[in-house]
Amino acid sequence: MTTTLITGATRGLGRETARQLVAAGHTVYVGARDEAAGRAVAEELGARSVRIDVTDDESVAAAFAQLESEGGVDVVVNNAGIAMLALNGPDALAVFDTNAVGIVRVTEAALPLLRKSANPVIVNISSALGSFGANHDPERPASQVQAIVYGASKAAVSMLTVQYARAVPEVKFNAVEPGYTATELGGVANPHGRPVEVSAATVVRMAVIGADGPTGTFQEDDRELAW
Repeated sequence: MTTTLITGATRGLGRETARQLVAAGHTVYVGARDEAAGRAVAEELGARSVRIDVTDDESVAAAFAQLESEGGVDVVVNNAGIAMLALNGPDALAVFDTNAVGIVRVTEAALPLLRKSANPVIVNISSALGSFGANHDPERPASQVQAIVYGASKAAVSMLTVQYARAVPEVKFNAVEPGYTATELGGVANPHGRPVEVSAATVVRMAVIGADGPTGTFQEDDRELAW
């Protein structure tokens, strides 16, 4: 049985990823800052829950201590993220703290457990808004969007993926562009994106890769995206 932790999994992309991975046979931990909300979603999906705030070192350590006591973890989906205009120091720091530094916190806490797994995998949720290739391609929507701090934070996510894949070859690290999706990222409902079920499918595809799966790649739908 494969055990998977998904951060920020009480709504949107994280929640749907959890639902699809439960259906695929994974034991899924719904990671949530709000413990009650995490328990409620986990109960609804047939999953487990763990409280984790990716901006808090003690919370991350406690979450992985729980996972270790309950049998360990094989897959981590670094999904927690925020979007803000963030054109000031404190807001920019908050975006980077969640979107990029949070991945470092979670990854470093996860590695001792992942190294015990027969098929350890980390999936980082990035964005075409952080892709230099997409930002310089006039055919791509990302080239027309102003996302100064959010885009920069997702470029950091992509480089973290590349660097960790190089530094920790025993674990497979891949980034995913889930697509423009109808979720509440940024705290506001967006009805214009594609269904979350479609976007979560790419995350799930990379979460279930086997021992011969790729590492150090940036995935979008059924193909690789230029960094």
